[in-house]
Amino acid sequence: MLQQTISPIDGSVYVERPYATESEIDATLTRARIAQGDWKEFSIGERAHILRRFCEVLESHQTEIARELSWQMGRPIRYAPNEVRGTLERARHMIDIAPAALADLDAGPREHFRRFVRREPLGVVLTIAAWNYPYLIAVNSIVPALMAGNVVILKHSAQTPLCAERFAQCLRAAGLPHGAFQTLHMRHADTERVIRDPRINFVAFTGSVAGGRAIQHAAVERFIGIGLELGGCDPVYVRHDANLAHAIENIVDGAYFNSGQSCCGLQRVYVSDRLYDSFVEGFVDLTRQYQLGNPLDEATTLGPVIRSSAADAIREQINASVNAGATPVIEETEFPDSRRGTAYLAPQILIDVDHSMNVMQEEIFGPVAGIMKVRSDAEAIALMNDTKFGLTAAVWTNDEAAALDIGQRIDTGTFFMNRCDYLDPALAWTGVKDSGRGATLSVVGYEHLTRPKSFHLRTRIV
Repeated sequence: MLQQTISPIDGSVYVERPYATESEIDATLTRARIAQGDWKEFSIGERAHILRRFCEVLESHQTEIARELSWQMGRPIRYAPNEVRGTLERARHMIDIAPAALADLDAGPREHFRRFVRREPLGVVLTIAAWNYPYLIAVNSIVPALMAGNVVILKHSAQTPLCAERFAQCLRAAGLPHGAFQTLHMRHADTERVIRDPRINFVAFTGSVAGGRAIQHAAVERFIGIGLELGGCDPVYVRHDANLAHAIENIVDGAYFNSGQSCCGLQRVYVSDRLYDSFVEGFVDLTRQYQLGNPLDEATTLGPVIRSSAADAIREQINASVNAGATPVIEETEFPDSRRGTAYLAPQILIDVDHSMNVMQEEIFGPVAGIMKVRSDAEAIALMNDTKFGLTAAVWTNDEAAALDIGQRIDTGTFFMNRCDYLDPALAWTGVKDSGRGATLSVVGYEHLTRPKSFHLRTRIV
């Protein structure tokens, strides 16, 4: 049986791959266990040399990767190369900080004793990556896992199988030992069986809340770590003292980049009543400047969503909010390429919204934003926290002290001031509530991919 990748560009079959058989899966797990015994003996410097070479090889394939990305998931070709650049930024940062992050933790002086904590690799890491940022998501666990002395098996989305194969190709060319990184194309049932297998020591999953629950359920009888980066319905607050032009430009981009298919994309926009009318006017004007169309066209700034069924589901969520009293600002006819039965969908802005509506409560995962007027910081904070998600939140203001105070009171994994929708590899990427648990990136990310082993050495017997 074949796994098929249907391109959102034209609905054609772009890639076909056979699913791994039971014996192929077993052989992959066995190779991984054997390879890990050798790979963990490599020094951090030796691992870094190979992974820096991997970055060079990946960078050399940037043009081909960008085109494959557009075909597989619809990212406009003018933006697709940024995925490789961001992947390299994260990879190189995690390589650079590894010596310090993985260094022994000295417990301090004590006469006749030496005491320290060493960070040991976990073993075999299973990375299950999503399609919406297929390289950026996968690299968050792959490179630090390898740097820490683990080996990795990557199960990528059926929508982006070539991304998994590119990782394998580039790591092999960089000189990574055989078996230290492998890929598997698997059905859900096979993936669950692999999670239950005692040869797997950690699972890094990025996807939906429902997917996260399935991963957790599959591992319920195992004492292994699970990293879950799940959904979002992320809020932003435009305070009365914000730079209005800057806020509009950034928030529109944060809402519609990647056709809104981002776990940390902006969906709930709260605006001070002093700026509300001007903000909405500017937001609408800028949204109407998007060019919806074939992502292989350099003029396109808004590509299709992942599939036609997703476009239909997004329309249903918009309609549910409209039926509850929201006012849609954009007519779909303003974007001629937006057509039912295809993956092409016009961006939408909803005003007159409240928290009884889908747009302000559920992850829509499409080019949709709801804009709501607020009268104070306290009201904005209460509304921003009124959600089952907690991945990112942002405020636009010229008052740093006020931003810090607001950030302290928001239940979120990352808080931004005057920017959004960016993963700084020096900071932990994490979520609260239904947005997941665990962390990737930064020195904190290494803590989740290693286990502490304490050494208590009596150096002199008296």
